[in-house]
Amino acid sequence: MTFESLGLSEAILKAINKKGYTEPSAIQQKAIPHILQGKDVLASAQTGTGKTAGFTLPLLHSLSTQNKWKRRPIRALVLTPTRELAAQVYDNVREYSEFLDIKSAVIFGGVKPKPQITTLRRGVDVLVATPGRLLDLISQDALSLSKIEILVLDEADRMLDMGFLRDIKKVLSLVPEKRQNLLFSATFSPDIKALANTFMNSPVSVESAPQNTTAEKVKQTFYNVNKGDKPLAIIGMIKSGNWSQVLVFTRTKHGANKLAERLAKSGVTAAAIHGNKSQAARTKALEGFKKNAVRVLVATDIAARGLDIPLLPHVINYELPNVPEDYVHRIGRTGRAGASGEAISLVCGEEIKFALDIEKLLGLKLPMQNLEGFDFKAPTAEELKAMKKGPSRTTSPKANQKPKTAKKKAKPGEAPKWVQAKKNAASKLGRSRNRR
Repeated sequence: MTFESLGLSEAILKAINKKGYTEPSAIQQKAIPHILQGKDVLASAQTGTGKTAGFTLPLLHSLSTQNKWKRRPIRALVLTPTRELAAQVYDNVREYSEFLDIKSAVIFGGVKPKPQITTLRRGVDVLVATPGRLLDLISQDALSLSKIEILVLDEADRMLDMGFLRDIKKVLSLVPEKRQNLLFSATFSPDIKALANTFMNSPVSVESAPQNTTAEKVKQTFYNVNKGDKPLAIIGMIKSGNWSQVLVFTRTKHGANKLAERLAKSGVTAAAIHGNKSQAARTKALEGFKKNAVRVLVATDIAARGLDIPLLPHVINYELPNVPEDYVHRIGRTGRAGASGEAISLVCGEEIKFALDIEKLLGLKLPMQNLEGFDFKAPTAEELKAMKKGPSRTTSPKANQKPKTAKKKAKPGEAPKWVQAKKNAASKLGRSRNRR
């Protein structure tokens, strides 16, 4: 199949050709025809599958072939969970609409809203936004969603993970009932299906690949390394391999900062990217990484959503994620668009349970190796057995809580405990005053 056979306009085909793409990806082949027909589409696609173009191309085609408004109201809205993803989607919209009479804009938090408001008032056809900043500007009467024709929720699963459900529902209440809805997610989880049922009209479901699968060309290696040896292990790998463009994942923001500082002190240029960093700092770190001025980018899972780094050669899990699906998202940053890549995981004793969860999710046996020059203190057979029997990390915390003991009721004629406690306190206070 070719892009021409999909029925896209000449102007869009010209932009695609300029970017050097020759054949549509699997998700593009499956989603674009349905979107061009005006159907609601529920799409499952992992990162690196070309999903952004999967909705951007038909969205632009539809807008360019329909009647235009003189004042350019917002006709298409793309919601994303993070600033980085919003910026990436906006770049795609801008590049693919280069030869079209379509204006686009992006809004997100972490920067001053005034320039964004100025852009919106000039007229915008396509708006890419994060939920928080969108609702903030709506409350300031800086924009209206009353003319929306196409609504896109990108990486909807991550938006739910980040607690944006209420914001999504608020946005849905502000857009016209008659519109086309597109929902893209890494998984078809029960929560995603429940969300889709609330606003989508008989959606067509498409899937680019089986859920929770990893790219075939990504070489996965697991090393057993003691927790305290991890900094030296990762420094040794990067230096001995003379690696550049290494994306490293940590579980916490503090851990990302600490590792970036340790790498920098060892002579490896590094930068951390996470939610506590300003947008200017995040943009600077990402640009430096893309230009090879920064060898290592240390990121948390949420901050890494939306990072688009072509031909990224190395991903390192400095710490395994406690949610196995996040492992798939992490290593999906390499081996994109058919390219090869390498994903390395450093696993200490307490993380073996996470590795077991990942094996269960993928249906694969992941061979563990000892890293040369490092003595690994393996967990005992009893500890390993307990890990295998223990509750999954994906289990809701409430499921593991001890049942609350019933409160004892006061006997007939007896005051409740809180009343007795209040009387005792007053009595003690009175005695104390008498002593003064």
